[in-house]
Parts: sequence; C-alpha cells; structure tokens
Amino acid sequence: MFNNYEELSDMQIDVLREIGNIGAGNAATALATILDEKVDMNVPSVRITGFDEAVQALGGAETMTVAVLVNFSGDGNGMIMFLLNIKDAKSIMDILVGEDDSEDLSEMKISGIKEIGNILSSSYVNAISALTGLNIQVSVPFIAIDMVGALMSVPIIEFGAIGDKLMFIEENFKGETNDLKSNMIMFAEINTLKIIMQKLGLEI
Repeated sequence: MFNNYEELSDMQIDVLREIGNIGAGNAATALATILDEKVDMNVPSVRITGFDEAVQALGGAETMTVAVLVNFSGDGNGMIMFLLNIKDAKSIMDILVGEDDSEDLSEMKISGIKEIGNILSSSYVNAISALTGLNIQVSVPFIAIDMVGALMSVPIIEFGAIGDKLMFIEENFKGETNDLKSNMIMFAEINTLKIIMQKLGLEI
C-alpha cells in the first residue's frame, strides 16, 4: 500500500514510465498531424522527481516558459502541464502561422500553443484510458507565460499536501523542418494512482 509518490515500488514506477512512453508516442503522432510533416521522437525520459528537481530540469526558476495546464477528472483525477521554452514556442508557431519580426508571441500564436498543449496533454490522458479502460475527461486548457518557479507553484499549491514528487517527462521531437524539446508534468491524485495500478493488475 502506498500513500504518496515516494512510496511507489520500482514496478509501479515502471508502469508510470510505460504510460509516459505511450503518451509521448501518441503526442508525436498528434504533432505530426498538426505540423503536416513526419515527426520522429527520441525515447522520452520519464522519471519520478521532486518539484525542485523539475524546476532545475526546466532551466531554473527564472527561465521564461510557456505552460499549458489541463486538469483531468472522471474515473481519475489530476493535472497535466505542458511546458515549452519561449524560443521553441515561437519557432513552432512560426511554422504554423508564419514568421514575423516580433520577439513576442502574438495573441494568435498564444492561442495556437494553447491548442497544441491541449492536444499533446490529451495524448497522455488517452494513454491512461486505453490501458486501463477508465473514463477520463480533460478540462478547458489554461495557458500562462511566466518564470518556471511561478508556473510550478500551481501544482505545488494544488498537490503538495500529498507529496512532493511528480512524473516528469522530457520529450525531443524531430520534424522535417524543426526540432522541438518539450516537457510534460503529470500529477495524478493518490487514489487515481491506486485505481490505475489495480486496473493493470498490480498490488497496491
């Protein structure tokens, strides 16, 4: 029996890694459709880590980043945050809506990033649903542009009371015209983790 992420066994963590791998594969397929080009993906890095380690992996607390937050609910509850550094965000939107000379992200580009984050986040929720048969819905996506430290305060406030660990996924996508590095943070409530493990036949 586990009561927080720190108490997960190696086998249970491996299950979460596999969900992350499948979700990342789904995300690569979705990204290829969005960009209308072939997208290859390196094997994603999926690990259970602390909030502070995640902040450092994202470039440090003061790194400006775009984040798209999606909550999921139904048979499982939690949140997924899609994170992209400003440079990569602008590059991918230049492909989709055309380049401009501005260093800032236009309203149209921010809207596009929100939709991409929503689609890629849903790829992970769909992976959970496909593996477990759980009926899970996702919320309307929320987008923010801020320093990593401020962005990470959201999951800390919402889920910090039940542990300081989360699932951190590093993805490297290779398109025909552009490479993209993104990160996904997933935090499922403990009862949701238990349901997932039970559905996959693991002891909790």
